[in-house]
Amino acid sequence: MDTAQAAGIAKWVTEAGLTGLTELELLRGFCDRLVAAGLPVARVNIVIDTLHPIHEGRVFRWRRDDQGDHDPVVEYGRTNVEGQAADNWRRSTYYHLLLSGEDFLRRRIGPGHLEDFSVLGDLRNEGQTDYLVLIHRFEAAGAIGEMDSFYSSWTTDAPSGFTDEQISLVRELAAPLMLALKCASLARIAKTLVETYLGRDAGRLVLSGRIARGVTDRIQAVLWFSDLHGFTHITETADPEQIIPFLNDYSEAIISSIYEAGGDVLKLIGDGALAIFKEEDPSRACRSALKAERLMHSRIRALNEERLSCNLPVTSAYLGLHIGEVFYGNIGSQDRLDFTVVGPAVNEVSRIGALCRSVERDVLVSSAFFSTVAKDDQDCLVSVGRYALRGVARPQELFTLDPTWLEKGEFRADAE
Repeated sequence: MDTAQAAGIAKWVTEAGLTGLTELELLRGFCDRLVAAGLPVARVNIVIDTLHPIHEGRVFRWRRDDQGDHDPVVEYGRTNVEGQAADNWRRSTYYHLLLSGEDFLRRRIGPGHLEDFSVLGDLRNEGQTDYLVLIHRFEAAGAIGEMDSFYSSWTTDAPSGFTDEQISLVRELAAPLMLALKCASLARIAKTLVETYLGRDAGRLVLSGRIARGVTDRIQAVLWFSDLHGFTHITETADPEQIIPFLNDYSEAIISSIYEAGGDVLKLIGDGALAIFKEEDPSRACRSALKAERLMHSRIRALNEERLSCNLPVTSAYLGLHIGEVFYGNIGSQDRLDFTVVGPAVNEVSRIGALCRSVERDVLVSSAFFSTVAKDDQDCLVSVGRYALRGVARPQELFTLDPTWLEKGEFRADAE
């Protein structure tokens, strides 16, 4: 590879990073260009920590002779707790570089060469002859969460291994690659953070630029407001260390059900959840909300069986459903905004949800919701009478799920 070819690869990866290619696209394009320029790279791994509620990071893998026999992206769990991920990490060459403070490691592979890391035997069996490991560290100001450095490994199966010139080229060209990968990773982190803390739809809108205070849309949406039965009593009687796992267990059952049915959770308020369902056809939004309720009911029932077997406290969920026009967008001060829904319909759904206790029903839906659902779905709802809602001028008729209909197993929303 001559100087002009190396400069061309550096230019490509810089421009590709600016255009927004993903980490895997950047790695593939970069490595393919190295091989085309004559550098005998056979396999490359890039290890990137991230900021994610579940995964500590990702490994991106490229193989010159890709036969589709490997996963190009692998997500790994926490390495700071005991387990397989932690054991693998402590045996790795990356961990060695981290502890030693060095930024480069080279090992020749084959008879007569040192095999002081388990990976070297695996590489020898695959026909690799030379192994390079790099670490690119960030200054403190450039780190985000655990993402404070990038690790990479580079191998060749050339009989004589890498030449000194080729090693210098890998180390030189890896720097612009890592910078481009950092750009892609930061974009991924931003998306994860806003979707985790704001919800998927709200997060997408914020990332699209809707961050100014007062920027809202007037939308028609099905509103979901749920909370847990007896939560105050449970917090007063259960061991304090049980409370957070308790909330996490039931939040998982509720939120996963809403997401699976096409809804979006906007806010978690203690044991309560506020969500919306948006569809061009309002009756389909109602059906999605009913499907989410059935999913939630099933998951909480299974969760309760599991928790009871462990002698842990259990509960059930109360749910209010309503449909109406709301303002959806940024509300708050100049320094602290919330992307949420506001309007009379939001107040009404919270009142409906709170009324479940006194009416002794787990689910209550408004007359507006009942009027909007498809005729086939109305068969599963029965009236519980007219009730006054606090702060609402007129009493309204409320409905609940018909127990006899549910016993038949014919609930239409389950099949959608």
